[in-house]
Amino acid sequence: MENKLIDRIKGGLYGVAVGDALGGTTEFMSTREIEAKYGYLTEIIGGGIWDLEPGEVTDDTMMTLCVAEGILDNPGEPMEAIGRFFMEWYQSRPKDIGNIIRHVFQKYEGDWFEAAFIAHMDMGQSGGNGSLMRCLPAALAYKDPADMDRVTVMQSRMTHYDPRCTEVCVMYNRMAHRLLQGENLRAAIMAEVVGSEYEGMIEAQPDCPPSGFVVHTFRWVLHILLYTTDFAGVVQQAANLGGDSDTIGAIAGGLAGIYYGYEGIPARYAEAILIKERLDRTISKLYAFKTS
Repeated sequence: MENKLIDRIKGGLYGVAVGDALGGTTEFMSTREIEAKYGYLTEIIGGGIWDLEPGEVTDDTMMTLCVAEGILDNPGEPMEAIGRFFMEWYQSRPKDIGNIIRHVFQKYEGDWFEAAFIAHMDMGQSGGNGSLMRCLPAALAYKDPADMDRVTVMQSRMTHYDPRCTEVCVMYNRMAHRLLQGENLRAAIMAEVVGSEYEGMIEAQPDCPPSGFVVHTFRWVLHILLYTTDFAGVVQQAANLGGDSDTIGAIAGGLAGIYYGYEGIPARYAEAILIKERLDRTISKLYAFKTS
């Protein structure tokens, strides 16, 4: 069981990074543009709107690592540490940062929830997928589901005032918690969507664009996970959607990575990631904390 747990935790974090790196090539493209340029993208080649190096990740993976490192720094009350890692990353002038998150960072003056509310009011909405893309470490780290839920909610509200973001983050991490315990993928998804607005939406092909709106993103993530039979298929489908493909790939890749395990991620994908050493250090610490 312990060997399976480390394989699942490693699969989850690498799943985020691989989905991000593969999908980063096609972000903001249409399916027609992707088909004309790449046919069907299956390899991590970089490029795209951010001119990525092959294996370079974007804000999805980097902010996921900020959440993980903040939790590990102060598991009981990680908000200050997560925020500190967010701002260190922001000050490194990353290529890719979402509009809502950028606005919150610019408004932050010591109170994350206040900054998130101001950004929500300024922009007229805060229903993006930027807190969902980074929330997985709360499921990877905490044994107690109550701690997982509490930190999942907190990290979302730090930047996204819209309650739909919080709701979806909690559903997602509860699925991850089930998968870490060895549940079947479809069963884990269905257990959490029954009774939610997603229950009647997940069987059919989504009738929404693969956009950064958290509801659209989550519908595509669930559809891909339910109708794909291996890890490679999950991240490839996400990448070939275009739109917010890196984030959909990262979110779907996180759950797929837990379910199929690190051993289920094609070696050429895992080896391509440029920040493997940082990922491996974080994975070791998450596993040690989870089993302490």
